[in-house]
Amino acid sequence: MITPHQEYEIDDNVSRLDLARVHGWLTTSYWSPGVSREIVERAARNSSLVVGAYHNSVQVAYTRVVSDRTTFAWLCDVFVDEAHRGKGLARAMVRFALAHPEHQNFRRWLLATRDAHGVYKSIGFEPLTSVERWMAYYPPKISAKQPGKPL
Repeated sequence: MITPHQEYEIDDNVSRLDLARVHGWLTTSYWSPGVSREIVERAARNSSLVVGAYHNSVQVAYTRVVSDRTTFAWLCDVFVDEAHRGKGLARAMVRFALAHPEHQNFRRWLLATRDAHGVYKSIGFEPLTSVERWMAYYPPKISAKQPGKPL
C-alpha cells in the first residue's frame, strides 16, 4: 500500500526497506543506542507492520508496529532522517499505520517518547490514564561484561 505525502511516498512494502540505513539511524537513537543490525532486522521481520517513507526512491524515514492485529498495537522506532525533518513525515507514517486495513478496531495503541509528545498529541495520542495499572518487566542483561552471571 503506497500513500503520497508531498514529494514523498509512504509504503508498507517490507522488501523496499533499506535495513542498513534503518540500522544506522536506530543505533544512534536515544531508545536503542548501539542496537545490532541483527536485532533491527529481526524486529522488522517480526513486526506486524513496517513503514518506510521514500524520497526519489531513497528511504528517508521508518516506523514499525508491534501488534496482535486484533486488540492492541505498540508504535515504535519512529525515525526521520535529519535532512527530511519538519515535513510531517512522522505524522504521515503514524497516520498511515493507524489507517492500515490490518490494524483496525483496536482497543488501544501505545507508544513511548522522550521528546515528540506534540507530534503524537496532534494525531490523537494522549498521556496514559490510570498509569498505576501499568507495569513493566526489564529482564536482567546477561553478558560477558557481568561477572558471575551465566551466558
